[in-house]
Amino acid sequence: MEERNGLIEGRNAVTEALRAGVPVDKVWLLRGEDSAPLRRIAASARAAGAVVADADRRKLDSMSVTGAHQGVIASVAAQRYAEVAELLQVAEERGEKPLLVVCDEISDPHNLGAIIRTAECAGAHGVIIPKRRSAGLTAVVAKASAGAVAHLPVARVPNIPALLKDLKKRGLWIYGADASGSASLYETDWTGAAAIVIGSEGAGMTRLAAEQCDFMVKIPMKGHINSLNASAACAVLLYEAMRQRGGEK
Repeated sequence: MEERNGLIEGRNAVTEALRAGVPVDKVWLLRGEDSAPLRRIAASARAAGAVVADADRRKLDSMSVTGAHQGVIASVAAQRYAEVAELLQVAEERGEKPLLVVCDEISDPHNLGAIIRTAECAGAHGVIIPKRRSAGLTAVVAKASAGAVAHLPVARVPNIPALLKDLKKRGLWIYGADASGSASLYETDWTGAAAIVIGSEGAGMTRLAAEQCDFMVKIPMKGHINSLNASAACAVLLYEAMRQRGGEK
């Protein structure tokens, strides 16, 4: 199997990886190529929960280490993706009310890794990311998490707004982190079942995700800069939640 730097190249290598149950994160296929082998790889990848994307030859050539990608390159996930139900089960097994982090299109792998690391340290029960327009569980994310991906379940879902609707039905309150939020971090009750939504580094939360939030929470700022980056904001919110839940040591 041609696997280097977390990438698998070549039709046979990618096919065998999928057949063997290797946790494939994403598969890039040569745009315009409609051969039967690539169609089978795409179908197998989707069935395994991997993201399938088209790429032109220049992109594939630039990604390739072997120079023999045959129109297909796959990235290996550093850890298996969990189901959302598994995250809630972790909370139940601990006898705690769920505390989840929902990343709404966090594309920077270092930010995602830092969020996973903080969530694990603060006692959260899991992190949820979307399948599209988001960093996945790559080797870079695993390294940035300082190994936390091995201890904290991460779920990947097709649609964040639909996920938030489902979590609300399960009894969770949805808290969106927003600089223009109406509720202060320290005036917010974090003791119930909760999901914290963290928006992307530039645009923040998507409109549809924001519409599903029960509360929009802001972090007080006293300096000239009016916002923190995604991972830092997540850390502040999580540690206030931990404090209120009696988790301080």
